[in-house]
Amino acid sequence: MDGFAHQIIAGIATGGIYASVALALVMIYQATHHVNFAQGEMATLSTFIAWSMVEAGFPYWVAFAATVMLSFLIGVLVERLLMRPVQNAPVLTHVGVFIGLLLIVGNMTGWIFGYTTKVYPSPFTSSGPLMGGLISAHELGSTAVTLVVLTLVFLFFRYTSLGLAMRAAAYNPRSARLVGIRVGWMLALGWGLAAAIGAVAGMMVAPVVFLDPSMMTGILLYAFAGALIGGIDNPLGAVIGGFAVGVLENLAGAYVVGTELKLTVALAIIIGVLVVRPSGLLGRVVTSRV
Repeated sequence: MDGFAHQIIAGIATGGIYASVALALVMIYQATHHVNFAQGEMATLSTFIAWSMVEAGFPYWVAFAATVMLSFLIGVLVERLLMRPVQNAPVLTHVGVFIGLLLIVGNMTGWIFGYTTKVYPSPFTSSGPLMGGLISAHELGSTAVTLVVLTLVFLFFRYTSLGLAMRAAAYNPRSARLVGIRVGWMLALGWGLAAAIGAVAGMMVAPVVFLDPSMMTGILLYAFAGALIGGIDNPLGAVIGGFAVGVLENLAGAYVVGTELKLTVALAIIIGVLVVRPSGLLGRVVTSRV
């Protein structure tokens, strides 16, 4: 039972990371109706930037805050410089831009920082076991950080005028323009916020998986599975789905397929959801009359 409880708690901790990345994917999807394939590479670049600051002598939380702000700016610039010129282009054009961004950012990260695996520090340490050894200090701390970020995002979109304007711009751009909302800038802010959330996820997962240019590849796949479970157009569903995938992945890896084949769990989830319920558990079913 102790082993089972440990897998559940550890799954919740990693599920928080998946939930953060899934939320970032949903935010981009709501703005563009496309999945940002480069979300993982952008988060990895941000994590390397934070690592460089820590190595240069900056305190961890100073580097953390600076990286989040810089990532937000990078996300805004990506939308302004790359996505805005093709906003009315065909779907394949958007897919090509996302794939190009994935390759450029991934290779640029390796070129600048190298391809050797690096140890990323954790700000959470403990002199003894926590909760009877069921959870590590980093797992507990990263879960707390993730929950704080998700709560702040919820409060921002629910109770601030800027958050409501961003929701309106993503949900119905034409009507939003009619009431004076600058839709273009709302979408840019959405990209910036998604990049910042992805940076937090990258910094929280790096001490566990170690830091290298392909660090977020598997994380992005799990997050995509979580977003599909909850509903690719539903932020709350994506968060719930991310936590669910974290728990399912840990249990399947420990008791069913083994740790080497855990990634197949995410693939099975993606295929199953697309076949059984493409809109996800909490997603909207959109019908068109022809």
